[in-house]
Amino acid sequence: KSGQHRVAVLCVDLDLFKNVHDSFGHPMGDRLLKQVARRLKSEVSGDNLAARLGGDEFAIVLATDVSPNGASDFAARMIGILSESYDIDGIEVTVGASIGIALSPGDGETSEELMRNADMALYRAKSEGGGVHRFFEREMDQQARRRRDMELDLRRAFANGEFELHYQPLVDIA
Repeated sequence: KSGQHRVAVLCVDLDLFKNVHDSFGHPMGDRLLKQVARRLKSEVSGDNLAARLGGDEFAIVLATDVSPNGASDFAARMIGILSESYDIDGIEVTVGASIGIALSPGDGETSEELMRNADMALYRAKSEGGGVHRFFEREMDQQARRRRDMELDLRRAFANGEFELHYQPLVDIA
């Protein structure tokens, strides 16, 4: 939206969800996702929105005029709430959560930009070990571009046979 009205887009990913899915099976994973959705629903109200994007990834849009501090406090609270243990058929299951945050208008004017940038911030939160929230920063976009450029260069070099193999023996004199 235009003007001074700010929204925050939060990408939420469950930490250790794959372990639950692999250890207890698909039905247990589904029941866990339903409980996660209930917790999200109880915290996200009014004009705000929570949605499952797929797998164990969710998005939250805080549409009430939100400050960086407000978004940070909300994200920290959500991580705490989602990290509390779940009781599924008498089995105690614990997962965590990581969150990436993008704020309009600085981090994007369109929903696509905000989602992409929140996702990049989520990637940073996950790479730091999870259980944290991170804001999008411009250099994340530059790093992602450099990674894409390097990947394209490597693919092109491979396709053109531009790699050379060098043999360098390691010798233990002792």
